[in-house]
Formats: sequence, structure tokens, C-alpha cells
Amino acid sequence: MPREHKDPDEKIRERNIRLIIKAGIEIFSRKGYDGTRIAEIAEASGLPKANVYYYFSSKEQIYTAIIEHLLEGWDNALKYITADREPAEAFRLYIRAKLDYTRKNVAESRLFASEIIQGARFLKKKDRQHVRDVTDRHVAVVEAWIAEGKILPVDPRHLFIMLWASTQFYADFEPIAADGLKKPRLKVEDYEMAAKTIAETVLRGVLPQG
Repeated sequence: MPREHKDPDEKIRERNIRLIIKAGIEIFSRKGYDGTRIAEIAEASGLPKANVYYYFSSKEQIYTAIIEHLLEGWDNALKYITADREPAEAFRLYIRAKLDYTRKNVAESRLFASEIIQGARFLKKKDRQHVRDVTDRHVAVVEAWIAEGKILPVDPRHLFIMLWASTQFYADFEPIAADGLKKPRLKVEDYEMAAKTIAETVLRGVLPQG
């Protein structure tokens, strides 16, 4: 079967959007939403200002696209929480994937944390509903594990909030985490140890004895 090739124009579009999103993350994370200008994003992306406006009508549209990109990354980590996996494997894979994503996308993660702290004014209704829907689907998986006796009774929603918080902390509050570990900054091995510690602690609390 012949391999499908993307239209050259579509490849250019995808590349330019990636450049704009990357530049937006860098500028917004440093200067905040109100302090950022489209011209700065254009300069950081290496594209003319007119090109940025071709893909995004406003800086708010760029900002919300960044939020959507982050939510997509979180969704990708949650793909491991499925009914066909054993809970121990599912939680370990999810925790590691979530920590890996935050480690590789620190600026994006902190940008989102800042947005929430400031009242989530740019978190769209559809994005909030998306978070609810995704949570509902994975809560159902945990509830099924509980019904099957695979894990002990636990409030699934509080469990996911706890997992989200613990996996976000290392990137969002790295200076505090580094101080706690008596290190100047976090390295890959610190995230690996975090994944192991979080997973083992959670599993000891939810897996039936024996």
C-alpha cells in the first residue's frame, strides 16, 4: 500500500503553528498574558507578525491553544488507565508518563498553574467540560477495579486529584522540590525516583494485602 504524504502546505502550516505555540509558551511564561505582545511571539518564533495573525487572530487564541496542547499531553498520560490493565501496571505507567511530560514541558506546565492561580480566566468552558469528561471515564475504570476487588475502596476523584498534584509539583514548584531534596536543581533521576516513590506509596494504600 503506498504511503500517504501530507500536502506541503499542510506541513508548513503544522510547522508554523508549532513554532508559534513554542514561542508563546516561552513568552507567556516569562511575562504573563497581559505583558505579552504578538510582536514578541512573532520575533521569538522567527515568523513575520502577519504570519502569526494568519494562524491566530489574537494573543488570546494563542494562549488558549497552549492550554489545549497541555490538556492533550495530560490525556496522553491517562491512556494507561484502562480496564484491560492491572491497576498496579496502570498506575505506574500513568505516574511515570505524567512526570515525564511535566519534566519535558516545564514552562507549559507552569504557565497552566499560573493561569489557574489567577482564576482560570482563559480556561474555556469546553476545556473544563473536557476535563470533567476525561475524569469521568477514568473514574469509571477505578470504580470497576474496586467492584472486582482489584483495589480497595477509595474515592476515585480524590485519588486522581492527589495523583495530579503529586506529579505536577516537581515541575511547577521545582525550587521548593530541589530544596527538599538538598539539590541545586532537579535532574532526570530525581523524576525517576519520584515516579517510583509516588507509585509505591499509592499502590501500598490501594492494593489488597497479599
